[in-house]
Amino acid sequence: MAKIVCVLYDDPVDGYPKSYARDDLPQINRYPDGQTLPTPEAIDFQPGMLLGSVSGELGLRKYLESQGHILIVTSDKDGPDSVLERELPDAEVIISQPFWPAYLTAERIAKAPKLKLALTAGIGSDHIDLQAAMDRGITVAEVTYCNSISVAEHVVMMILGLVRNYIPSYQWVVKGGWNIADCVTRSYDVEGMHVGTVAAGRIGLAVLRRLKPFDMHLHYFDRYRLPEAVEKELGLTWHPSVEDMVKVCDVVTINVPLHPETENLFNEQLLSKMKRGAYLVNTARGKICDREAIVRALETGQLAGYAGDVWFPQPAPKDHPWRAMPHHGMTPHISGTSLSAQARYAAGTREILECWFEGRPIRDEYLIVDGGKLAGTGAHSYSAGNATGGSEEAAKFKTA
Repeated sequence: MAKIVCVLYDDPVDGYPKSYARDDLPQINRYPDGQTLPTPEAIDFQPGMLLGSVSGELGLRKYLESQGHILIVTSDKDGPDSVLERELPDAEVIISQPFWPAYLTAERIAKAPKLKLALTAGIGSDHIDLQAAMDRGITVAEVTYCNSISVAEHVVMMILGLVRNYIPSYQWVVKGGWNIADCVTRSYDVEGMHVGTVAAGRIGLAVLRRLKPFDMHLHYFDRYRLPEAVEKELGLTWHPSVEDMVKVCDVVTINVPLHPETENLFNEQLLSKMKRGAYLVNTARGKICDREAIVRALETGQLAGYAGDVWFPQPAPKDHPWRAMPHHGMTPHISGTSLSAQARYAAGTREILECWFEGRPIRDEYLIVDGGKLAGTGAHSYSAGNATGGSEEAAKFKTA
């Protein structure tokens, strides 16, 4: 018998939904690279349900309790008096989502002597101190590719929203206005613009594919260069460094994992190398950008707009400067937790748990840390170290 602690975001303010806008989801069997979707032995939910909030429980309770395990589900994750902190000593498995991350710092890992598996329901395990997990022999896994296309769609939406000045224009309608001149003084076409992605993995490449029909010039930086056939198909220009790419781009989208090498990558110095009036979209991780440098770049006009759904910490304190900075299009961390994505990452979470409890190998593409070292996707995408420093600031969201 194991205790599983699952940290999920709160239910809707009006309560858990009794009905949904749509009756079903499109049937998808494989991801664009051929990887199959999660294949658990069974699921105990209807795809399209809200699974990522506390009452949704990722559809796991019936399965886990039928196996004799204890499931604790909570949204209370920050501070020394939180439910998560209280349950750490007996937890064998901790499940969290990037959107409402259970920060597993070295200090918290030290308080969890029974912890063997840290599972991310989604993609991106930077809220876990990977070095501490390696040192303790804890397995870290995530549901790779489950919401990559969801995020790519969100990126395209945000690029169009910024460049076309959509949000301020919508707000004039809500206020009862018809202020066309006010709307269009910051509105442009994306056609002919140069757009570049920092990293061209599953998300970055999907963004480029979706932007090609807009007749934009496509650029990318990645330490792993794409096949020549892909570059030719999409008309891509590869750059040997981020600095080389950003200086020619009107729009830059960040799609790289957070680890010590990418933390604060977009600082004052790099932002100064971008074209004046460029747009920056970050759906990767908030800590990849220097928080105060982004605000200053928007205030001075170095950036014409900044959008994204990732903050640091998460949830963002109510006095976080990105809430009030000019010309932004920020949302809570929602890009990868559409109802469509939730069905995939809930199924993937169950697949990983089935493998874990039955002693079967977890898919290599799901592994981040295993056997005391980076493994699988982790070996390709991360570097050893810790990116959780400062996460205790998330507790300010509760007290503000």
